[in-house]
Amino acid sequence: MFFWMAPGTIAGLVPYLLSRWRIQPPLLGVPAERVVGGIVLAMGVAGLVECFGRFALKGHGTPAPIAPPENLVVSGLYRHVRNPMYVAVVCAVVLLEYAGVVWLVFHVFVLGYEEPALRQQFGSSYAAYRENVRRWWPRLTPWQGAGPE
Repeated sequence: MFFWMAPGTIAGLVPYLLSRWRIQPPLLGVPAERVVGGIVLAMGVAGLVECFGRFALKGHGTPAPIAPPENLVVSGLYRHVRNPMYVAVVCAVVLLEYAGVVWLVFHVFVLGYEEPALRQQFGSSYAAYRENVRRWWPRLTPWQGAGPE
């Protein structure tokens, strides 16, 4: 349910309310940008599904703050970037200006709530993970550090 409520609202409902899905000319007038945008959107949706599944199967919880994972999830896309679910949602947002606002809100939430909560819950495991995996910009090679999984 959280999957449809949070990402569905952010990447689906709000962009619809803002644009009514009216297709505008390509950003720089290059039609191939639509293909690239479609690929980025598809990658975002696939990444989001993968992350939600990983939270349930490996973390034994959900992304929702009311039912957080019991285990620190450091496998799959989480070996490349600390916040792949947020990156995936931003990729799924098709309106560039709105995507920037969404990323800024995510950034403030991650700094103000999520990282302090993870530090408190997972201690040194999270500290090691944090030292080796960047918050927003993915690593090209997966982090091979040992996790509690």
